[in-house]
Amino acid sequence: MALAFLTATSFDTPCTITVEQSSEHFHAHVELDGAIAIEPGDKVRVHGAPISIPFGSREVFQRRATVTRASPLARALTKLAAYFDLAELYEVSFNAGRIK
Repeated sequence: MALAFLTATSFDTPCTITVEQSSEHFHAHVELDGAIAIEPGDKVRVHGAPISIPFGSREVFQRRATVTRASPLARALTKLAAYFDLAELYEVSFNAGRIK
């Protein structure tokens, strides 16, 4: 039971990759088939050769991906780290104003 808290699981799934390279858009999006939700700490590795498309085009590719689910401990640590990373973005000043 204690090992389940530390163990990650993996599975393969098909995915769709949409790549666009133009003056208006420059992006690559991966969608996992079957509406698989990715949660904090999970990893997705897309298999296959690197994708390169000519400028001004948009293409869609079908590949396989390996999803590695984070263990409950890794998921909790990822959420905790994200909280502190977000807190670094805040800059709060409790300045009473100008001192004469």
